Amino acid sequence: MSRWLSIVGVGEGERISSAGRAALEKAETVLGPERLLAVLIPLPLSPARGEVPVGAGCESSAPNQTQPRTLLLAGRVGEGVGPRTKGVGQKHIPWASPLSAMLEQVISLRGTPTAILATGDPMWFGIGATLAKHFDPAEFEAHPAPSAFQFAAARLGWPLQHVATISLHGRAVEAVHPHILPGNRILALTSDRSTAEAVATILNARGYGQSRLTVLENLGAADERIIAIAAADLDPSAIGDFYVLAIDCVADPGAALLPPVPGLPEEAFISDGQLTKREVRAATLAKLAPFPGALLWDVGAGCGSIAIEWLRGARDTRAIAFERDADRRDMIAANANALGAPALKIVAGEAPASLAGQPSPDAIFLGGEVGNAALLEACWAALKPGGRLVANAVTLDGEAALYARQAKLGGELARIEISVLASVGDSRVMRPRLPVTQWLVIKP
Repeated sequence: MSRWLSIVGVGEGERISSAGRAALEKAETVLGPERLLAVLIPLPLSPARGEVPVGAGCESSAPNQTQPRTLLLAGRVGEGVGPRTKGVGQKHIPWASPLSAMLEQVISLRGTPTAILATGDPMWFGIGATLAKHFDPAEFEAHPAPSAFQFAAARLGWPLQHVATISLHGRAVEAVHPHILPGNRILALTSDRSTAEAVATILNARGYGQSRLTVLENLGAADERIIAIAAADLDPSAIGDFYVLAIDCVADPGAALLPPVPGLPEEAFISDGQLTKREVRAATLAKLAPFPGALLWDVGAGCGSIAIEWLRGARDTRAIAFERDADRRDMIAANANALGAPALKIVAGEAPASLAGQPSPDAIFLGGEVGNAALLEACWAALKPGGRLVANAVTLDGEAALYARQAKLGGELARIEISVLASVGDSRVMRPRLPVTQWLVIKP
């Protein structure tokens, strides 16, 4: 199928590239936010500038006439760019809401010359990134404009390759947590003024109250405004709703260090004691091997520590925590929000019945009930080819079950023995914890 869809990025000041203009000229239908559609006007072109013959991209016209081209002028709304009317024969349609309805709009136009207007770089947390999930790359082309991130980095003098770029627009603000590290710099897209307020609250609670927040409003426009202030001193009433938020992280003395590598301290989690200890957790995550886009099933998730660290471990990972106990499900949700994994899906019910209907995983972790043959069989059947199953056992019965499974399916068996500092009277000793037998098997 030829490329029928053009995704055109609009820069600040309603500016677009020449390639984006050409794509708009050829389109029979233009979709976009109303504020961008509002600056499309018909612009007659002389033959020297490439006059469009009658019938080119329009529904009807008279012989020997020319069609005004619809262009996006390099000026802002209200700055003398003339009436906002559509080009001859070209349909201008505002995006429908919600996103599913907008996708239906685009699908209904499949195969016809169509352009979509988007802000900045549509492939960088934009509509282009969403459409790429639903359309073959051979069907569309993207014409980016400078993104809000690029404008913000230029204003601040921050090299973009050393900055974390994230979107908190229409997303849980807790996603900022994994990026809060000493000296880290973050650029975030936002929903409205409440985003900055929520980020400041998180920074203060994490012991990063002296982090520098810079609110960059209306970048590239005549009314551009930049405000910088410590997170602890932010007044959200002083800012608008259209801005990029820059965060220069500064840790207070004693602030907890929570890096993205596995093995967060036990005190980082709310638990009832059913928690995989950090050394074993780090070894378990190493065997599970998170990679971008991969899905984990954490079966019998407890407080969710394995699933949460999986989500922190690689870009765009997904995880489902299966837990039958309601109190533990509440702990999982609280831990996921507090540690920057708000996308964790939590499923109630008794496994293996609760596993039914869920998408096939790339990896599975079993931290309990490893002696349940029906559960192991259900997990093995659901696992994708090439997927990894890791099971930990601390009881003799659990060990015996893992030995039997390893003899049948192969894989690696390892025993993890950890000792920690303790006291006996006035003397210090290394007290051993219960050893953990760990089985890793990769499905053929």
